[in-house]
Amino acid sequence: MSGTFGADLRRDKVALVLTSKTERAVELPCESGQYTSGGECCLQCPPGEGVVKKCGATQTECSQCLDSETFSENYSHTEGCSPCTLCTGLMRMETPCTDSNDAVCICDYNYFLDSISGLCEPCTVCPAGQGVDLHCEYDHDTVCEECLDNTYSDRESSLDPCLPCTICDEETETELAKCTPSSDSVCHNPLLPTYVIPTTDMDLSPPSFTNFFIPDTTECPLPNGGETTLSSSPHYLILIAVCCSILAAVVVGVVAYLVFKRWNSCKQNKQAANIRAATSNQMVTPEGEKLHSDSGISVDTQSMEEQQQQHQQARAEVQALHPQPHGQDQIVVRVDGGPPPNTPPHDV
Repeated sequence: MSGTFGADLRRDKVALVLTSKTERAVELPCESGQYTSGGECCLQCPPGEGVVKKCGATQTECSQCLDSETFSENYSHTEGCSPCTLCTGLMRMETPCTDSNDAVCICDYNYFLDSISGLCEPCTVCPAGQGVDLHCEYDHDTVCEECLDNTYSDRESSLDPCLPCTICDEETETELAKCTPSSDSVCHNPLLPTYVIPTTDMDLSPPSFTNFFIPDTTECPLPNGGETTLSSSPHYLILIAVCCSILAAVVVGVVAYLVFKRWNSCKQNKQAANIRAATSNQMVTPEGEKLHSDSGISVDTQSMEEQQQQHQQARAEVQALHPQPHGQDQIVVRVDGGPPPNTPPHDV
């Protein structure tokens, strides 16, 4: 009886667990579709993070991807961070790599991605007679079109379209060559010198003048049938005006140069005169100072000698009026610094 009760109890527990899982799946659907051993839905790592440890006995563990090195674009519970794509060879980077997006590489300039080979191929160059209708890009080749309806293209190019042909003036110009898909029309004006422009890039020869000459007559026909002389032609009037302007400029320049030279010469002469005057003053001044100092010394010496003589005379007069008694020593000192005079010996 007890064994039957225990078996029924275990069946009830299993049924309860299955029922709880079913109810949880209905209420909260598991996006990953996998569960841990404990019955939890496995979590998914968001973009920018990769799986470090997959879901199983424990829950999923995620880690941040390194910017510009690894990336993860989708939600996943199994994939880790992937290395960024490197743009090499004929590829260039259009969008850099981030932690949630890989780098986007496209073909380099003047190349396009061939859908058949999957490689970058050089862009097509349109030949002469054809122009560019659609420029070459990284995802498609150049599209060329024939030059029609008075248009032309005289060189190979992957950028230039067909250009419109030149229209000659019916009154003053003559059409020497008509416009073709590969060359422009050539117009000629009898009144002006003309030259032929090279049609290729490699032709470096100088232009050939076909009508550079001076008319033999003094009269030139006008488009309306009249005549005019060369002296009244606008071209010659302009030439005369230009020559007169150049001549006037030369004359003004020469006059300005002469005035400047004259002014500069006067300035140099004045500076030389000032230098000579200053030099003569410096030579006279020291001699005058020397003479003045010498005269002062002589005057001072003479006055000292006169004072000494007067002093000696005064002492002699005093001695004559007041003779000294015997027994007293007399000391005579000469003012002029000479030896004392000989005096008779005193009586003892």
